[in-house]
Amino acid sequence: MPVADAETEVLIVGGGPVGLTARALLERWGVRVLLVEKHRELSPFPRSRLVNVRSMEIFRRLGLAAGITAAAFAPEYGRIRFRDTLSDRDFATAAMVGVNAPVPESPVIGTVTSQDRLEPILLAAADAQVRFGYELTGLAEEADSVVALLVDRHSGDETRVRARYVLAADGANSTVRELLGIGTTGPGALGDVTTVVFDADLDRWCARRPAGVYFTAHGSFLPLYPEGGWAWFAPTPEDPAHADWPGLVSHALGPGAEVRIEVLRVQHWVMNAFVAERFRHGRILLAGDAAHAIPIIGGLGMNAGVADVHNLCWKLAGALHGWARPGLLETYGTERLPVAHRTLRQAVANTQLLLHVQERRRDRLRTGEATSSRVELPWSEAYFAQLGLVLGGAYDSDAVLTDDDAPSEPSDRGTDYVPTTEPGHRMPHLWLTPDTSTLDTFGEWFTLLTPDPAHWEAIATVPWPLRIETLPHQHIAFCGLSPHGALLIRPDGHIGARWRDRPPSDDTLRHALGTITGSMPE
Repeated sequence: MPVADAETEVLIVGGGPVGLTARALLERWGVRVLLVEKHRELSPFPRSRLVNVRSMEIFRRLGLAAGITAAAFAPEYGRIRFRDTLSDRDFATAAMVGVNAPVPESPVIGTVTSQDRLEPILLAAADAQVRFGYELTGLAEEADSVVALLVDRHSGDETRVRARYVLAADGANSTVRELLGIGTTGPGALGDVTTVVFDADLDRWCARRPAGVYFTAHGSFLPLYPEGGWAWFAPTPEDPAHADWPGLVSHALGPGAEVRIEVLRVQHWVMNAFVAERFRHGRILLAGDAAHAIPIIGGLGMNAGVADVHNLCWKLAGALHGWARPGLLETYGTERLPVAHRTLRQAVANTQLLLHVQERRRDRLRTGEATSSRVELPWSEAYFAQLGLVLGGAYDSDAVLTDDDAPSEPSDRGTDYVPTTEPGHRMPHLWLTPDTSTLDTFGEWFTLLTPDPAHWEAIATVPWPLRIETLPHQHIAFCGLSPHGALLIRPDGHIGARWRDRPPSDDTLRHALGTITGSMPE
């Protein structure tokens, strides 16, 4: 048995948004966590740009939404614009619904921000230990733990950490996934891309027409921070080592732009598109890009990773604290793998539609149509929010009790979101008070929403973390309940069970919680 130099309950590998979110969630559950990141500091690159409405709901529950919004762009930047060059007028535009303005389906809105602004907020959200500059190089699995070999990239010293579970959030080129021999499905590498971070005064073309991203025929421009800064990304040229980056950016601005370009950083990366064949290997679990690499068009990748760990962390806490059986962790892959595949399909569709817009524009230019003519978008105004995907997805697993014991029907509605209280779905946002949403009642516990709390409190002596909240009578018809019914909400906000009327017996709630968690304590 390998000798460990340190022990923890959960070892998180990877210090990006997904790993940092998992650290904050697990600490809320009272789980001992160690996070290791091979780089010596948080990433200085903007990377992910969009925090969608579902992620903001999760961050609201962690008390982070206001800080994220304060460091982000104003809602009017929740829009994309298409131009021939940056200095040309828009030939098409679309709003990111759920980002550019509030939507009635949520108490929050998403936001456009840079990953290097988001990560420090997530890092400060928990006190659990973080070791930067430590790279995982080996894993030894045992019956009740995993021993990870870590190398200090500065000194070369080796450290062994014994963990009850390992959560791998170490990116698309995941060392953990490779060590486990887990394969992937999907298109794979879609191409080499370069991001150039630069300073320039582009206000004359953008200040009065703000956007989170400007797509042009010569690459895409993204404002980085409310106070300034830009990024340009485009296919990597054949000889990147000798590329004239200021010249390439200037060319994309348009002829006669005459803007001084100060290049600050250049990063080369591969746009990947795949889903891991499985998300769990014994006590090791994959999340974020390690589990699914999603093309960037539509801003779905990081947000899918945040939803991964929101699904996973309460299950880890239950297994570690004893109110759930380890078998509950099997439902992580059962629930999140189908979501990953739907998300990948949506991102590929995003990319195809974007290319379609650009192709139609080039056709118009070739045929001599006026450059100011508008291109009809091949999507609705709701397209780039995909509310049906991020709010409407349903889980079908042993951790969901359907009304009639039949399998639930996972949603694949794309842009359309129809709120429902069918088990397996995210509990819809409903105002309980002028300032309190149903979503605000969920946390490190199961929540029973009922218009008849007195009856349910009388039968709610159970060994699981549980809170009972009053559902105002004006919502009972929408929720499909009688005045004595109830909804059982899992800690991740998804509906675990629904009783339309009084429970058939006093053991109903106990049986439901025991079934969902795979554990029936005496």
